Amino acid sequence: MLASTATVTVPGTLRDKLEAIAAAGFKGVEIFEQDFIAHDGGPREVGRMVRDHGLEIVLFQPFRDFEGLPEPHRRRAFARAERKFDLMAELGTRDILICSSVHPEALGGIDRMADDFAALGEIAAPRGIRLGYEALAWGRHVFDHRDAWEVVRRADHPNVGLILDSFHTLARRIDPNTIRRIPGDKIFFVQLADAPAIEMDLLYWSRHFRNMPGEGDLDVRGFMRAVAATGYRGPVSLEIFNDQFRGGSARGVAQDGYRSVMALMDDVRRAEPEIALALPEFPARDAVDGVEFLEFAARGADAETLEAQFAALGFARTARHRHRALTVWQQGDIRLLVNRSRSDFAGSAYSTHGTSVCDIGLRVSDAPAVAARAAALGSAPYDQPRTADELPIPAIRGLGGSLLHFLDAGSGLTDVWSVEFEALDPADAGVGLRRIDHLAQTMSYDAMLSWTLFYQALFPMQKTPMVDVIDPDGLVRSQALETADKGLRITLNGAETHRTLAGNFLADSFGASVQHVAFACDDIFATAERLAARGFEALPLSANYYDDLAARFDLDPDHLARIQAANILYDADAGGAFHQLYARPFGSGMFFEIVQRDPGYGGYGGPNAPFRIAAQKRLLRHASVPRA
Repeated sequence: MLASTATVTVPGTLRDKLEAIAAAGFKGVEIFEQDFIAHDGGPREVGRMVRDHGLEIVLFQPFRDFEGLPEPHRRRAFARAERKFDLMAELGTRDILICSSVHPEALGGIDRMADDFAALGEIAAPRGIRLGYEALAWGRHVFDHRDAWEVVRRADHPNVGLILDSFHTLARRIDPNTIRRIPGDKIFFVQLADAPAIEMDLLYWSRHFRNMPGEGDLDVRGFMRAVAATGYRGPVSLEIFNDQFRGGSARGVAQDGYRSVMALMDDVRRAEPEIALALPEFPARDAVDGVEFLEFAARGADAETLEAQFAALGFARTARHRHRALTVWQQGDIRLLVNRSRSDFAGSAYSTHGTSVCDIGLRVSDAPAVAARAAALGSAPYDQPRTADELPIPAIRGLGGSLLHFLDAGSGLTDVWSVEFEALDPADAGVGLRRIDHLAQTMSYDAMLSWTLFYQALFPMQKTPMVDVIDPDGLVRSQALETADKGLRITLNGAETHRTLAGNFLADSFGASVQHVAFACDDIFATAERLAARGFEALPLSANYYDDLAARFDLDPDHLARIQAANILYDADAGGAFHQLYARPFGSGMFFEIVQRDPGYGGYGGPNAPFRIAAQKRLLRHASVPRA
């Protein structure tokens, strides 16, 4: 399999695109005609530039409005095609994409169109050029790959074949399994794109909302399984039109593209083991047992403030590192680390972001395998100097420049607490916090697709529907990702303006990732009582919220009174109830949450978010006021 992408997928100039595409790991590239025309060099120079980057031009595209035209349009279309053939010879590529016509005077008729392709195939053959016919979802007469295949079949020419595009098939809700009946040697090229499920004009949907496989809602995996079953082994290429990507980083978009292709083809390989795909070997997604630790970078008075928060929440200082200025605070299965070091990664993280979560440790089944999969999907590994008795725990870069470490029992990595740390004698019994329920990571809205893809490609996580969170000063988009057993839950929150609570956190922390951590307990009222006895200050909520709660839910009056007295928020769905208790925000707007979740409850208290945000903003510096 040759991993490829169209130049239109990646933003920037043609030089920027090619550099990013090569750096991401692709070996093939489609030259999108508009990118070539906008470039200031000729076709021979472009061909050399592509090859100098170690790339192969696998397709020139698109050639439009060719088949089924009456004279004199037909004669002109053949003349245009021959000029493009000359251009392709100078570029050094043999395949051209011909998309189904949208010309207002194009005539229908499978035989008429097949005759045109057969005639053009005779012109292309001596030049060594192959013609690939693609059914546009909005084509005038051909908008279904089955009809395009019939045109190709009747043309019956060795230089005429079919091009398949997942968007055009799936957007039309055509069963991708119909592809299995097409001979693999007559499929000349395959393009991939996903998209969110939106009801809108097909052309507009395609030109503005396509995204990487795995980022949308289309069954791209089923499409590609059907293609692979035909015996097709040619290039698998991305063709993405997306407004967000056009304003993004060329390298970032290309890296996401490579990750999406490799993860998709790995899924196909595992779903269709009898199909021999020429794909590098790398491990499957590994199970995540939970969060092993959260490491905070802090120093001086900021560290004292953070540790006071931990103590107020019932955490006890249980261990300190033998060589680093690193302490462990623990309660239940939760480990929070405070790293005051200046010389290691946490030191640079604090200098950049202030008090922040700089490292997330995930407990997995096979840490080396997870690291190997991450590397195969394009993630950058991370390592820093260690002393002889420190364990080589694999790590990669995560969101906001933070780290993700992977620990497992089989490799002995979960022994880090006895190997690297000196135990202390904790005097605190805690307040009943058991484990981390979920992590909330904040980013710009434009980065949400990228990080959704990152987590889903690396771990067996499913996304829940995106929801809009109303902030008094704007909108935040929220997407939750979960493993099947809920051992790892992450909410990704995309901010579109710095005036929202999420956007203000991003601005004040210079792009830190984790804005809040939710701890699970078994009895939130008992926990609230223990917290109150310690002097814990809950986030104060308005009486209006509880009046509304009484109207929305049939709650026992005594239960409602207990909720209000403790400033607890409440939600429920068909599966059960959900209680939330918030600490007051601190630092750049970071905060902690305590939840009690009925086993069947599937959400995150989304209906409460506007009221929680309003209460938090009453305690924080207004977004319009400059930071001191």
